[in-house]
Amino acid sequence: MQLEDPMDKLKKLKHDITRFMLIYKFALDEMETKIEILKQEFQALHDYSPIEHTKSRLKSPESIMNKMLRKNSELSLDAIKDSIKDIAGLRITCSFISDIYDVSNMLQRQSDLKVLEIKDYIKNPKPNGYQSLHLLVQVPVFMSDCEELVCVEVQIRTIAMDFWASLEHKIFYKYNQSVPESLTRELKNAADSANALDLQMERLHREIKEIKDARGEEDSMEELRKIMINKQQITVPANFLKLLGE
Repeated sequence: MQLEDPMDKLKKLKHDITRFMLIYKFALDEMETKIEILKQEFQALHDYSPIEHTKSRLKSPESIMNKMLRKNSELSLDAIKDSIKDIAGLRITCSFISDIYDVSNMLQRQSDLKVLEIKDYIKNPKPNGYQSLHLLVQVPVFMSDCEELVCVEVQIRTIAMDFWASLEHKIFYKYNQSVPESLTRELKNAADSANALDLQMERLHREIKEIKDARGEEDSMEELRKIMINKQQITVPANFLKLLGE
């Protein structure tokens, strides 16, 4: 019986790990494309986008290994896929709290996405003050030889929520000692202040929209003929509008 060559075994492991990581990378690409389409659609049709920006990240193999060791789990690719659901992460930053739920609803309506879990830390903030809406979605990725169903964790926040969470993470990153109660209390107060700002800006946004709608601003025919596609202004012929209207 011929033993497997160690180099061949390493090559196969490298191939399998590369393919494994690529699948999660492709799932993030799919999600970012979906978000970009929504962003451009809203900007073109409503002259406003609920999405400010996005940021994606893949857990490193080292981080994945450490998490599996902490869980006391078997170190195999199948076990990793079953056990760790946030290997691929996407953060969407919105302007207002209402935008968060609008974006969430739009994603949930997409037929190729399957929502596995929703955690609403806006209606139910964590004890430290953290707020965000988390969706765990399953994304189909079509490889050359098969279809893979991949989990992606989507976090949707306002700018204020993201600012607080980023600074809180920096303050506590690799902090191995017990956190002073006074610091914990101040961070919770800062989270409450960020939430108060979000609520105030939401109210102002709603009131300005109501004023604009009440005025019923009339666009000139010239303005109605102008559309923006891919940041390029296109003028629609007046006769084209007339014929379509008929």
